[in-house]
Amino acid sequence: MRATRYGQLIQLSFMPRLFPVNCYLVEEAEGFTLIDAALPYSVKGILQAVEKLGKPLTRIVLTHVHDDHVGALDAIKARLPEVPIYVSARDARLMEGDVSLDPGEPSAPIRGGVPKKLASRADVTFADGDRIGSLLAVAAPGHTPGSFALLDTRSGALIAGDAFQTRAGIAVSGIVRPLFPFPALATWHKETALASARKLAGLNPSMLAVGHGPVLEQPAAAIAQAIRAAERALGLASAATKAAGTRRKEESHVAENRD
Repeated sequence: MRATRYGQLIQLSFMPRLFPVNCYLVEEAEGFTLIDAALPYSVKGILQAVEKLGKPLTRIVLTHVHDDHVGALDAIKARLPEVPIYVSARDARLMEGDVSLDPGEPSAPIRGGVPKKLASRADVTFADGDRIGSLLAVAAPGHTPGSFALLDTRSGALIAGDAFQTRAGIAVSGIVRPLFPFPALATWHKETALASARKLAGLNPSMLAVGHGPVLEQPAAAIAQAIRAAERALGLASAATKAAGTRRKEESHVAENRD
C-alpha cells in the first residue's frame, strides 16, 4: 500500500503500479472519514494508516457499491462496529445484490462487480446535496445508478469514485482506455456518466481523486479534455461545440451574401 497526503486528503493506493485501487481518508477535527473500502486484503493497511495518523475512524462513505470499493468493508465493520456506513439511497440496494432498475432509469444492465456476499448494510443513506461532515454529496450516476462524488467544501478536493479514471490517462466513466479498460467495462450507462462528468466539471475542483489512478491537482483542463473525448466517442457534441458550428455557418452565409 502507498499512502500519499494532499492536505486534509490522504490517498491509500493498493497495487499502485499494476492495478491501482484507491480509497481515501478525509481528516476532520474529530477523526477521519474513510471513502470507499478497496479490496478484501486492504483492511490491514487501512486500519494501520488510521492508527498511525492518531485520530479515530468516525464514518465510512461509499461512492458506489462495487466489489473493489467495498472489499474490506465487512472486516472493518467487524472490528469497528460503532462506525456508521454511509451509502446513497439508490446504491444501498446493490449491497443486497438487487440489480433491478427504477422506473425512468435507462434500460441497461448494471455492470461490474456487484457484491454477492456482502454482510454490511447502510447505517445512513444520503442524497444529492446532503452534507457529511465537511463533504458535500454530489449525485454522479452512470458508473452505477447511485454513484456519488464527494466535494470537500474546505479545500475543493473532489473524490469522484469511478466517475473518472486517471490510470492510463484521464477518462470519463465508460470510455475505454486500452491500457486500463476495467472501469469502462464496469460502467452501467455511458451517456449518463458523461452528463455526470459535465456536472462535476462545473464544481471546478482543486483536486480530482478517483478510484483508479493518481490524484490530479488543478484538474480543470484534464477534465475538459476527458469530456471532449467522451463526447467524440459517444458521437455527442457539447453545446459549446454546436454553438460554434452554428456561428461559423452564419458567418459564412453573411460573407457569401456580401460577395
